Amino acid sequence: MTTVATIIPHSRPAIDQEDLRATVEVLRSGQIAQGPWVERFERDMAAFVGLQGGVAVSSGTAALELALRALRIGAGDEVIMPSYVCPAPWLATQRVGARATLVDIDLNTFNIDPLAACQAVTNKTRAIIVPHLFGLPADLTALERLGIPLIEDCAQTLGVTEQDRPVGTVARLTVCSFYATKLLCAGEGGMVLSDEGALLERVRSLREYDGAPALDPSSFNFKLTDMQAALGLSQLERFPAFHERRRVIAAAYREALSSKAAVCPSVPPGRTHGYYRFVIRLPHLRTNQDGLLSLISRLEEEGIHCRKPVFRPLHRYLEQSGFPNSDEADRTALSIPLYPDLTDEEVRQIQQSLAKVLS
Repeated sequence: MTTVATIIPHSRPAIDQEDLRATVEVLRSGQIAQGPWVERFERDMAAFVGLQGGVAVSSGTAALELALRALRIGAGDEVIMPSYVCPAPWLATQRVGARATLVDIDLNTFNIDPLAACQAVTNKTRAIIVPHLFGLPADLTALERLGIPLIEDCAQTLGVTEQDRPVGTVARLTVCSFYATKLLCAGEGGMVLSDEGALLERVRSLREYDGAPALDPSSFNFKLTDMQAALGLSQLERFPAFHERRRVIAAAYREALSSKAAVCPSVPPGRTHGYYRFVIRLPHLRTNQDGLLSLISRLEEEGIHCRKPVFRPLHRYLEQSGFPNSDEADRTALSIPLYPDLTDEEVRQIQQSLAKVLS
């Protein structure tokens, strides 16, 4: 067994001197809590996505909760979401008192299956949370036809299109995340974006309670700091370069895996991919419960830290059944390191290790 001393991490933020300069500037100003940098970040993110406005908050999960509350979703309401996703959409739905209705995914894209969503709609359905997983937009065109308000979760997908429409511009509300390893890094943080001013004002009123004309027990302290906003703004300026670097690395991986027993990320007609993650499927592992974890261990011995892209589908936490595609993704999907800060030498090492382990 070969074990290397240096591991290429699965994720790593791309922090440069401009990021440091922006953060230090805020620290020296003395205004480090929510202030003018947050307001600028809201304006610039809205313009980048292609919407009228945004409200910065403390996390992507907070953004989801406030989006649901802005739509006045609560007890007795149902919210449709895919099972193959992180817990944030389920947690946000629980916190507003609504019921999460889980549906299966399209295995080719890892995104919510529009047909499954259609079959789950009832007279209590008030919204569909649509996570765009791993950099690929969901089928928004099909989901729009259902006539249910959409909340786009762009935590993993920005700067790409679905049927020539920028991701994030289709739903009534869009949420973003700026966690340390997301497309745009602010350490933590999130944002709710929309073209509907009344919804944004509702989010803004819920985000904080200071200065409110009356006590509102539904208000929170979900504010972002100017330090985080400055880092996010600095990263936003470099997003085109980040996006291009991700595309270059993805192309290199596709070449290395072209003759292997791996299914590379799908890009359906009318959609573009941002490659937040490079997630492959290994169909030969579908009947092997421990095969994926064994493969991850072998890659770590080669110095490559790979991961399951979703730790556990929601239906498995809730002991529900009837999600065959989510179950197969759980057994066969592998996320390979892909981020702008990867060096060419690291990319070559990953290519070689994948070729060796998958041969």
